[in-house]
Amino acid sequence: MLLIACLYLLFLFTPIALLLVGSFGETWSNTILPMGFTLQWFEQVANDPSFQRAFWSSIKVVVATCLLNVIIGVPLAYAIYSSAKRGVQLSAKIMALLPIAVPDLVLGFGFILVFSSDTLPWLGSLWLLIAAHVILTLPYTVNTVLADMQQQRIQDYEMVAATLKAGFWQRFKDIVLPLISASVLSSMLMVAALSIGEFQISNLIAGFLSRTYPVVLLQAFYGATGFACAATVVLLVLAILASLGSSTISLLTAKRG
Repeated sequence: MLLIACLYLLFLFTPIALLLVGSFGETWSNTILPMGFTLQWFEQVANDPSFQRAFWSSIKVVVATCLLNVIIGVPLAYAIYSSAKRGVQLSAKIMALLPIAVPDLVLGFGFILVFSSDTLPWLGSLWLLIAAHVILTLPYTVNTVLADMQQQRIQDYEMVAATLKAGFWQRFKDIVLPLISASVLSSMLMVAALSIGEFQISNLIAGFLSRTYPVVLLQAFYGATGFACAATVVLLVLAILASLGSSTISLLTAKRG
């Protein structure tokens, strides 16, 4: 088992290590490791107009996706949790998980067919890209928040508050939201990590001015290797920071429970 674990870690981290080494290598051609040391690739990435535009497009998409996940996902999770009928809960859970089951490529082609028509000519717009990211990430928010509600037995607290004549909005504001705040934050960091690295559907529906960082990153590998490695490391760092934040909050929440 230890050998399998070591081989898995080696398989996982070797490409990442090579990307990191290559981002600081001055030249890398027909050798196992790059030659020399330089920071020029990171400087070029920072000063490249297409990467600057793509970076801020990704930031806009991530922020909007997280906000919409909160606005849509939290009420949806609460509605599923509060449903008295198990059949309704099961149906709602299946519907929420459908975007995970359906391949991104299928969703992308569906968006192209629907939103490239004269009736809905929105293909290539930033808002359509945000909508696609919300559809892809919403299941993670719903399931994370729903699991936290079930673990904390929020319905019991609400019943006690209801006996004290607390209204729905008061219970939701003073009981539900404070109890699930950690899971909401954890899910948002996870959504941010997923949205930052999403490529398939973004590559299909993004317009030239709304291309995200991963879409532009693909083009970098047709040029200098060091430049491509540096651009990839930037994306990797952002995704890792978001993932670590989500994992840390999840661990703290578990200890609290």
